[in-house]
Amino acid sequence: MVGSRPRPSRSLPRLVLVLALVWGGAVLAQPQRRQPQEFQNRKELTQEEKDAAKARAMGNNLNGYGKDVQIKETPIPWLAIGLVGIVFLVATPFAIRAYRGTVREMSDANTFGARGNAAEDEA
Repeated sequence: MVGSRPRPSRSLPRLVLVLALVWGGAVLAQPQRRQPQEFQNRKELTQEEKDAAKARAMGNNLNGYGKDVQIKETPIPWLAIGLVGIVFLVATPFAIRAYRGTVREMSDANTFGARGNAAEDEA
């Protein structure tokens, strides 16, 4: 029994199969939906009628507002980008000094032997 693997469950595939059959049957059992009467008896539009309907749809501009609207483009915030750059330039030396100090402290703490004991004696 040490090298034997557990047998896969046979109930999961059966459960999936039963659920698929039940769900499929329920979908097929729903009544077919019929189109409303006005759409079934509607005749095809001629090209002139289609063009007239398109012209009516395009001509529904009641107040003419869309003619004079210009899209306003927002300018690039160069001042904010410059200030962020200056902040990073000022903070970089301090971040490097803190990083080096942390690395030095961690290397002293992780050292075994004479060097590690000397650091403990100094503290």
